[in-house]
Amino acid sequence: MTIAVRTRPSLRFRGRSFMALVLAPEVPLRDWLEDLDAVSERSPGFFTGRPIIADVSSLKPSKSELKFLLAAFKMRNIRIIGLEGAAPENVDADMPPQIAGGKPTGEIDVPDAANAAVAATAAPFGDAPVPEKSLLIEGSVRSGQSILHPEGDVTVLGSVASGSEIVAGGSIHVYGSLRGRAIAGCTGNGRARIFCRKFEAELIAIDGLYKTADDLGGKFLGQPVQVNLDGDSIILKTMD
Repeated sequence: MTIAVRTRPSLRFRGRSFMALVLAPEVPLRDWLEDLDAVSERSPGFFTGRPIIADVSSLKPSKSELKFLLAAFKMRNIRIIGLEGAAPENVDADMPPQIAGGKPTGEIDVPDAANAAVAATAAPFGDAPVPEKSLLIEGSVRSGQSILHPEGDVTVLGSVASGSEIVAGGSIHVYGSLRGRAIAGCTGNGRARIFCRKFEAELIAIDGLYKTADDLGGKFLGQPVQVNLDGDSIILKTMD
């Protein structure tokens, strides 16, 4: 008698890298939460659907303080998928798990109120190096779209609409109008720049430093602009 034996396919594991925002609360916590609320007011929905890690290493919270912080995030509809820097004895089973092994990069920041009160760090998961490459968008970026390209530059041949965003590891080039959010150098590249033909941005950021439309005023509105860093300052220049 012959018995056919079916071989079961071997279990296959695959690595995949994702980007997560890392919110790093600071003391006094009440002031930090107020700044976080200001972020949400200026850019509603920015945190919606995003994986977010809470780095509490600077707080060193007790169990009750950690519960309060997580409750504060939940009230603001900010979904925390993991914790960094919490003492193991303070992390209950119903809390987000401890996360380790992420590679810290630059501060890509969530659109923020006045000068980097909320540090939002892009942390890629996975150890495979990603070669630098450019992303070319031949059309425009529509309202509500989010373009995330930490591997290099992003070039948009059209315009970037209000309510949209581009997050790039390198520089951002917009051949049309920049009306949304442009976040360059998100992987810690302080030499990244932002270029646009017509400047009407809601927010600009390079390597974690950022300015909102309210901070920028109307001096550069509607002009061709180049944005770069000079130390810890964001510099805007008109392009001839």
